Amino acid sequence: MTEAAAPAAVPASSSVGAELARMREERGLALPDVAQQLKFAPRQLEALEQERFDLLPGGTFVRGMVRAYSRLLKIDAEPLLGQLADRFNAPGSDSLAARYKQPVPFSDGARKSTFVYLGASLGVLMAAGAIAYQWYREHNAPRSAEVAAASKVVPAERPVPVPVEPVAVVKAPEKVVAVKEKEKEKAAPAPQEKLMKEAAITAKPVPSGVHRIVMRCEEEAWLEVKDAAGRQLLSSLNPPGCERVVQGRGPFEVVIGNASHVRVLHNDREVDLRPHSKQDIARFTIP
Repeated sequence: MTEAAAPAAVPASSSVGAELARMREERGLALPDVAQQLKFAPRQLEALEQERFDLLPGGTFVRGMVRAYSRLLKIDAEPLLGQLADRFNAPGSDSLAARYKQPVPFSDGARKSTFVYLGASLGVLMAAGAIAYQWYREHNAPRSAEVAAASKVVPAERPVPVPVEPVAVVKAPEKVVAVKEKEKEKAAPAPQEKLMKEAAITAKPVPSGVHRIVMRCEEEAWLEVKDAAGRQLLSSLNPPGCERVVQGRGPFEVVIGNASHVRVLHNDREVDLRPHSKQDIARFTIP
């Protein structure tokens, strides 16, 4: 087992900066390399080696630099720190710190002016507060009077009950009512027959070879129609009660959403969508 090598001794006669520079040169280190490893600026290390301590922040900072520099060069930092202690503990070295520790003198005139300024500020604030309070009272007095007047609600007079003469209710015989309802059902045409009649009335004469498709939506439904060339003739979401008419030459590709609530007429003939529907979506071609 070999003992660890002790840090190199520092000659007592040499100065701190000169000794650090000499040890750095013996180890073949350039100043920028040391600055990069120690994370100091090259100008700070240069000031340390030249012992221009006035360019550095202070004694504590210089001691930290010496410790880090000695650790990098693997030398004993205590002798160097001892020399720095003699340097920074010399009379007059802490004159700047002592100067900042002295209390700042204030003259009697400055104190009096400060009190006068504070008194004037308080007087201005009190005057502004009084003016604001007076303005508030003047502008809110009419409103408070209106609220007080409105709060006095005059009790409404009770309505006098008006005698109502009894009205005789004549109940029609149930048989007569049933007969009238049956007559109304016979007189009113079925919804499907009514729609077919309307389609026959509104239908216009169609030229030969031209198809006419009428689509009526009982509820909201999606209608999409493409012609033989793939052009989109119709593609929209339609509200309940809407009727869309497409006319042209086939074949047509038709897609209908919510197909159970849509009626389709092709040349005035109703098209059964059930064989073409899957999950209430009908897809079919009209030739």
